[in-house]
Amino acid sequence: MEDTNDLRVALDAIARRAWTEALDRFEMLDASSQLPPAHLEQFAFAAGLVGAFDRSVGLFERAHAQYQHDGDVRGQARTAFWLGFGFMERGELAQAGGWFARAERVLGTTDTDCPERAYIGIPEALQLLEAGNAASSLRAFEEITTAGQRFGDRDLMAIGCLGAGQSLLQLGEVKRGVSSLDEAMVGVVAGEVSPVVCGIVYCATIQACQLTFDLARAREWTDALSRWCESQPDLVPFRGRCLVYRSELMQLRGDWQEAATEAERARAHLAEPPHPAIGVALYRRGELGRLRGTHEAAERDFHAAADHGYRPFPGLALLRLAQGRVDEAVGTITEALDAASDWTERVSLLAAVTEIAAAAGRPDQAQATASELGSIATSLNTSYVRATAALATGVAALARREPDVAMPALEDALGLWLVLRAPYEAARARELIAQAATSVGDADRARYELATARETYEVLGAADDLRRTAAGRTASPGGLSPRELKVLHLVATGMTNRAIAQQLGISEKTVARHLSNIFGKLGVSSRSAATAFAYRHNLVSD
Repeated sequence: MEDTNDLRVALDAIARRAWTEALDRFEMLDASSQLPPAHLEQFAFAAGLVGAFDRSVGLFERAHAQYQHDGDVRGQARTAFWLGFGFMERGELAQAGGWFARAERVLGTTDTDCPERAYIGIPEALQLLEAGNAASSLRAFEEITTAGQRFGDRDLMAIGCLGAGQSLLQLGEVKRGVSSLDEAMVGVVAGEVSPVVCGIVYCATIQACQLTFDLARAREWTDALSRWCESQPDLVPFRGRCLVYRSELMQLRGDWQEAATEAERARAHLAEPPHPAIGVALYRRGELGRLRGTHEAAERDFHAAADHGYRPFPGLALLRLAQGRVDEAVGTITEALDAASDWTERVSLLAAVTEIAAAAGRPDQAQATASELGSIATSLNTSYVRATAALATGVAALARREPDVAMPALEDALGLWLVLRAPYEAARARELIAQAATSVGDADRARYELATARETYEVLGAADDLRRTAAGRTASPGGLSPRELKVLHLVATGMTNRAIAQQLGISEKTVARHLSNIFGKLGVSSRSAATAFAYRHNLVSD
């Protein structure tokens, strides 16, 4: 009777996604009685979801052995599949292949039509997708989806739709691909699929959204994944990748400190035991270091990312440019571009090649890569790629000394970056607009755009950009930027941070950063001292 109650509690904990509680209950049951293989499977999943991978492997192996003893072919195949899948997720492909082969061999002993036959087709479909044979992988994943519908297996349906969507994106059929990904997510959001498959679909869908530069969907699904992870505090798998996605989105919207924090949390989370995605976390941390001017730290992170199998481009090439090693930057980024056949990878590389080629005095190369990027933007038609292409067009035109051509492209880029709420990219567009305005003799426009760009660079902590634009800095009391002068004026009138944020249409956190910069520049430590400075320099009326 006691075992029955403990089992009921363990199963209830699984239903509530209280994985540690479920694991503890199963441990008690396992110590006192012989668990049947079906319960060993649930025990194994719970162990895996709290990060106890070796424990999970042992439990799946026990369940597999019991199914083998009982002559349960489906149970043997199912446990062999999940063992193989777990090893595959960890990058241990030899063991993964062995268990997948066993699952296939076991099912070969029977003609029974069952869901497990579709499951053992998943590894082959993934291999086709990774090999770039998207047409064949699409057919394979469609068959998996059909099998899921036939057997009423929601996990199979979700995995099939996910793989089909990824295949369609690789084929360039973005609209159909996104639709298939959305269909996969329907079952996830509705709670129809198992926790492991939930995490797989979440992460793969967000990655696909980022690869196709669909930022709105990436933000929506990343927020949903964050909520899903937070609802299960003891969940270990998927959390690291969630933090990487959050870091990338935070970087884009200008929350660099928060992005760095999330990237480091992701790195730490993925380090023990080492997960293949740790390379992405290291690259993200390196990118933030590059943008903030910490070159040595960025270089270490880029090389560490490469050591973990992640190609650190375009970040490493752009770091070489920032270090003044222009020839190395050209060679590195050109080699990376030559090796990239996937259009999703080429977008960021083409933008970097354009910038590096322009800096290296290669206007023809800059023009060629900007044109290719423009063609991709036309076919893809997402705001992010259009903004990236417009900026590259402006960079290439300035390299050819055609400011009249550059100006409208850069203004288009600025408008798109502002809509996308990407402050650093908008500041880069403003800086380039200032260059174009200077070339055509519009000094007022040049001063305004450069001062506004510098203001953003200061808030973000973009050290290299600040040094590069130092010569064009306009004089102001205390060296304050136009936005800092406005914030100081409002502080001197007695407004709170919240009121200032509402007045200027920015966040309270941004107001606080402005105040920190103002205090540092003026050498003061209080609002009252800053207010006194404002009155002394006639920045506010009595």
